[in-house]
Amino acid sequence: MRLRLFVLLIIASWFGTGAALAEKRVALVMGNSAYKNVARLANPANDAALVGGMFRKAGFDNVDVRLDLNAADMRRSLREFAGRTRDAEVAVIYYAGHGIELDGTNYLIPTDAALETDGDVLDETVALDRALFAVEPAKQLRLVILDACRDNPFAKTMKRTIAARAIGRGLAKVEPTSPNTMIAFAAKAGSTASDGDAKNSPFAAALVERLPMPGLDLRKAFGFVRDDVLKSTGYKQEPYVYGSLGGDDVPLVAAKPVVVGPQANPDSEIRRDYELALQLGTRDGWTAFLNRFPSGFYSDLAKGQLNKIAAEETRAAAAEKARQAEDEKSRLASERAKKAEQEKAAAAAKAAEDAKAAAEKAKQIEEAKAAAAEQRRKEAEAAAAKALADKQAAEKALADRLANDTKPAAEQRTTEKQQVTDTTKVAAVAPTSTPPSLSPQETAKLVQSELRRVGCLAEAADGEWNASSQRSLTLFNKYAGTTFDAKLASFEALDAIKAKPGRVCPLVCNRGFKADGDACVKITCRAGYRVNDDNECEKVQDKKPVATREDAKKRDTERKQTEAAPSKPQSAGQMYCDTRTCRPVQKGCRIEIVNGQYSHREVCN
Repeated sequence: MRLRLFVLLIIASWFGTGAALAEKRVALVMGNSAYKNVARLANPANDAALVGGMFRKAGFDNVDVRLDLNAADMRRSLREFAGRTRDAEVAVIYYAGHGIELDGTNYLIPTDAALETDGDVLDETVALDRALFAVEPAKQLRLVILDACRDNPFAKTMKRTIAARAIGRGLAKVEPTSPNTMIAFAAKAGSTASDGDAKNSPFAAALVERLPMPGLDLRKAFGFVRDDVLKSTGYKQEPYVYGSLGGDDVPLVAAKPVVVGPQANPDSEIRRDYELALQLGTRDGWTAFLNRFPSGFYSDLAKGQLNKIAAEETRAAAAEKARQAEDEKSRLASERAKKAEQEKAAAAAKAAEDAKAAAEKAKQIEEAKAAAAEQRRKEAEAAAAKALADKQAAEKALADRLANDTKPAAEQRTTEKQQVTDTTKVAAVAPTSTPPSLSPQETAKLVQSELRRVGCLAEAADGEWNASSQRSLTLFNKYAGTTFDAKLASFEALDAIKAKPGRVCPLVCNRGFKADGDACVKITCRAGYRVNDDNECEKVQDKKPVATREDAKKRDTERKQTEAAPSKPQSAGQMYCDTRTCRPVQKGCRIEIVNGQYSHREVCN
């Protein structure tokens, strides 16, 4: 009986593998950062590389990543992709860059667009309908993801040829007419999206985390993406999905097949209900969950979520009460109420404001508790999943051993020989890991951008791998301890540079300047100090004059003349002293001065 069950499971796994291989999935990823007529966007090129890698890891048969496309390149890429979707079951287009809405129609903006007038939109951009036309031939799923809801700089400078023509903020709502078609916006219609402060936008980061979860339906996956983006942007950006799918689950990555049937997990039903209540996020949903599951790990998590909702309700009530108190204060002031009433209203307003602040603090505490509980839940689920996988592996090993024990010796040897042959064939045809399908110029541009980020390249990233770029890679090898060939830009060098979180090459400044972050600033010394040759402040030494022999002789002559000079003459009747004696000056007489000295001759009238 066990041998028959094992053979049936092997046959079922063969059929499942054949069905998976028969399903063809293709993706086109476009990221426009280097706009020529407006400021460069930092994230789209990084987001496109990240999302393209996600589709490759998800097992897509063909993933085409295109960066910084002009109008002709965008149209050619969509035309070529439409040819690949004719025999595909799943077709996905991801676009990151600028977009614009004109009279209710959405357009994707290439890097060479100028858009001086509203009429140029029809000639210089690519309509969103062109992307929908490209995915139309796919048989099972048609998915278009737009990370293009940024604040559009073209709309601020564009001239209107018709005053009544509407240019919207963000992108307009779209309702697909084809079945099994979904259009996901980074922000809902009429609003704009944020690039964030990280290397990737919040929307792209959430997509890469949620979409490739095995067996997770796309509608639920985009619901988790919405929750993640709302939290990361402070509830300012809400992604939105337009279109509809059928009743069956449509995962981007199929659930992993299980060879040996596992034992039913008693917490699987509770976990599923908990995730539904978490997605609903209301008091009624959590109350219904607790009524059904009053105790246990997930029940404690649900109580924490209820406390979080209660804190939010308390904060909202306090805010409303504060607003009412402020309105009452304004009303009393406008009606020239008595001073006592105004003071009472002011006190009530202050008390309400204090209550609001306390409620805000309580809400933050509950949110922190809920986040910590949610983290514990994820860790517990990961541990349970690992334990279940270990159990399944053990049961499979036991089944294999029992099956081998029941086979005759000759049949067992034949089976082992066939397994060795199959293993050899699989190893012979196993695909090797290949780098992304980028041109040498695009690869060089990515390596130059990363070298510039770590401080090894001072020039702009133009895609030309010249002598300056080679010196920059050589400088990176010196300070990072790597040995990449500087004559070419390789994906191995790109991965190694991306792995460095900050500056690698030191910043060199001229004399009198010092490094401050990524810039050179002038060194300023306080009064009495100056910058020396080592770029340090030192005190200025006062130079004392050196006495010479002539100076000494001059000072000696002046001293002798002073000692030989007589005292200053006095008026008549007073004493006058020279170098020999003192006597009174006669009336009507004076002492003459000759050659700067006093004469000994007395002159009288």
